[in-house]
Amino acid sequence: MNHNHIADTHALLNSTDASLTPTRRLALQTALGIGYAAAAMPLMAQTAVQTSAEGLTSGRIEIDVNGFKVPAYRSAPAGKTNLPVVLVICEIFGVHEYIADVTRRLAKEGYLAIAPEMFVRQGDPSQFKEIAKLQAEVISKVPDAQVMADLDATVKWATQNGGNPNKVAITGFCWGGRITWLYAEHNPKVKAGVAWYGRMEGQTNANNPKHPIDLAASLKAPVLGLYGGADTGIPVTSVNNMKGGFKDEVQHALTRHGIPREVS
Repeated sequence: MNHNHIADTHALLNSTDASLTPTRRLALQTALGIGYAAAAMPLMAQTAVQTSAEGLTSGRIEIDVNGFKVPAYRSAPAGKTNLPVVLVICEIFGVHEYIADVTRRLAKEGYLAIAPEMFVRQGDPSQFKEIAKLQAEVISKVPDAQVMADLDATVKWATQNGGNPNKVAITGFCWGGRITWLYAEHNPKVKAGVAWYGRMEGQTNANNPKHPIDLAASLKAPVLGLYGGADTGIPVTSVNNMKGGFKDEVQHALTRHGIPREVS
């Protein structure tokens, strides 16, 4: 695995041990002590929160992306239209039951929530027992440009199926947290984002040419970043670097408008 994916793995396991060979079993064992991550694992998800679909239109759909059918799970209040839209972006394990449940919880609050399968072209995360192999053989091969296009198509589908095109938000977990930042910069229709952790900086390559910190100056919407002070996978220094990027942009904007003062 390259450095970026090692960091993502350790963020899931809350570990900085570079010698660790992470397996799904180890991730599950570790997750028992760190709350959300336990529910995020596909096996653990079967005993996690189960939100009823009563009163909802909920289930699997397919979204056309230039002739390719991307599976997704969507939930919405039954019979309602002009709904605000929330894109729900999974971690590296795909759209398992926990992620589907998040869409149902959002639908109970009046949203059309959609979780697209982001890795469908590269492989099926549920077939991998070792996180390192999953990262190397599937996740590392997913281009950011592909993800942005799939999410654009998801927004289009939503607005053609009861969603309000002027009320679009995005939320994502870990890998999906990084995507939340990127999509909030990519699509001017996005009104808000919530990133449940997610890498903000790292090595660049053909599939990941930029990271959130590189795009801080051009975000199109406010994003709430939820990061832990004791998280060893995404250190506080990375969070502070992102904050610094925002501060620099605000200072530049003030200067452009003839207000050259420091921003605290």
